[in-house]
Amino acid sequence: MKMVPLFHVADMRTAVDFYTRLLDFTLWGAPDDPVVSLTRHGAELMLTSLPTDQVPRVNAHLLVDDVDALFARWTGRGLDQSGRTESPVHLGPVDQSWGTREFYVTDPFGNTLRVVQRPA
Repeated sequence: MKMVPLFHVADMRTAVDFYTRLLDFTLWGAPDDPVVSLTRHGAELMLTSLPTDQVPRVNAHLLVDDVDALFARWTGRGLDQSGRTESPVHLGPVDQSWGTREFYVTDPFGNTLRVVQRPA
């Protein structure tokens, strides 16, 4: 079984640009479709601009092997969350008390990917 999160976005082109250009997702569909699928190394995410599909501000975990390398790659590409000073886990990878190392990325519409590396 596979679960695929569905994020609501107000502007599909802006959202597709954010996920494909900054976060390495590949688009399946057209950037002006009301619902699109994005994939990245076996992970899948759907975006919808249909007002009845979903509410904004959903969270999803993205499990990765090297959270530090991914953070460096995305920030090197232009991901800037330096304004999120209330949330240290947005500013860089953090070792959590429950054993994971993670950082968060919030898209322009308030949806958050929690990028998680589990202990080896």
